[in-house]
Amino acid sequence: MAYALRALGKDVIAVNADPAPGPLMQFPGVPEIKIAPRVEGTFDAAIIMECGELRRTGVEGLERFFVINIDHHPGNSGYGQINWFDASAAACAEMVFDLVRALGVPLTVEIATHIYLAILTDTGSFHYSSISPRTFDICRDCLEAGVDPVGVARNVYDSNNMGRLKLFGAVLSAMQLDPVGRIAIVYVDHEMARAAGGTYEEEILAVVFFKQVEGDEYRVSMRSKGDIDIGAVAKEFGGGGHKNAAGCTVRGGIDALQKVFIDKIEQAIERDPS
Repeated sequence: MAYALRALGKDVIAVNADPAPGPLMQFPGVPEIKIAPRVEGTFDAAIIMECGELRRTGVEGLERFFVINIDHHPGNSGYGQINWFDASAAACAEMVFDLVRALGVPLTVEIATHIYLAILTDTGSFHYSSISPRTFDICRDCLEAGVDPVGVARNVYDSNNMGRLKLFGAVLSAMQLDPVGRIAIVYVDHEMARAAGGTYEEEILAVVFFKQVEGDEYRVSMRSKGDIDIGAVAKEFGGGGHKNAAGCTVRGGIDALQKVFIDKIEQAIERDPS
């Protein structure tokens, strides 16, 4: 929305109470979002999205402005001077797409990227029942505008460092079930985050998983990112698959096999031109 308004010559400041998660910092304009608990200054209007009540923004001072409330979640309290609520939208981004078109603003790659990103995340990777044919029509338009869906998905879902992976493991290990076994309860606290080493910066580029079949026979599954060709590694052991998803079956001691595959995958990483 900010990109569209700027294209019309408007002065726009995007404000949020909390910083965006690390993986989202790779997207255009995200590092420039102002993080503040309160809005100061004078503005013609405040456009609030995805918030059922004004206080849910976590930002104070917004009530001083002409508030435009845009949302698709049931239960919105209609707190704005203008309230646009559309429960049929799979994501607020579908509504933004309509606004961009209505304003006559070209669908630039920056605008399209954020619309596609918002749809991807707001629909739980296209898992939720609110998805409609229109959702995919908009995504198609975004791709035609230059969005890289593989790159977006990689940044959102595959940008994990060692600290985050350890934290995921700790959270899953602490998971509890209700007495009937139908409800899972997970939590994270500061101590768990510290123990996981949340400051680790190294990025995981490939994963190898060994599953014992019988005796010293193992099925090996590998995944990688970008141009790291683990399909070629699998072929060396009589297996196959795709560049970023492949597997094979091998025999040997698990310690020796782990060393062999680490060496092979490290060579594949070194050959990655990026």
